[in-house]
Amino acid sequence: MKLPLPNGWQPLLAYELEKPYFKKLQAFVDEERRTQKVFPPEEDVFSALELTPYDHVNVFLVGQDPYHDDNQAHGLCFSVRPGIKPPPSLANMFIELRNDVGCRIPNNGYLVPWAKQGILMLNTVLTVRAHQPNSHKGQGWEIFTDEIIRKVNAKTEPVVFVLWGAPAQKKMALIDTTRHTIVKSAHPSPLSARNGFFGSKPFSQINAALRAAGKPEIEWQLPDL
Repeated sequence: MKLPLPNGWQPLLAYELEKPYFKKLQAFVDEERRTQKVFPPEEDVFSALELTPYDHVNVFLVGQDPYHDDNQAHGLCFSVRPGIKPPPSLANMFIELRNDVGCRIPNNGYLVPWAKQGILMLNTVLTVRAHQPNSHKGQGWEIFTDEIIRKVNAKTEPVVFVLWGAPAQKKMALIDTTRHTIVKSAHPSPLSARNGFFGSKPFSQINAALRAAGKPEIEWQLPDL
């Protein structure tokens, strides 16, 4: 893993890459890539940071583990590459998006247009072994991504943190809720969507919080590809 940090994040996180835990994590991921198939491809590991520079982060959507099937993960939580069928959690997000703000369901699950509008879509673990969910959990990624949450929390202007499901909601401890807005509900996965994700109207809540902060709202409608 020889990845340079994307520009705007470099001064904020460069020192993390020098820490013993990160060097250990690097060695672990390198060995995994040598002996196993690992997603996303190396050049996509920091995609979320690349597409949404620190200064542009207005919304932080916290994901968990990258998709673990072929050609799905490309470094943004919940997003899949063009031409790949949206997995169940993403399909449920699109249903809620239609019911909440009236968006047409697109023919793809490529969420890059959201990232370019200031939504940092970051998983708490940034790599996974093919077809083995959570296989890179507990190796050090969480320490690194917690630091990113802290850095975004340190921004002076308000940010909307979106926490779906219990693991994401544990991150509330890192967020100053007097300055930032938290939008939380059940996770959109098929296991929990009916128990509190459907009907939670997260997309209109995010835009209401952005409006209140004098920031541009998100255009949620994704183009067909």
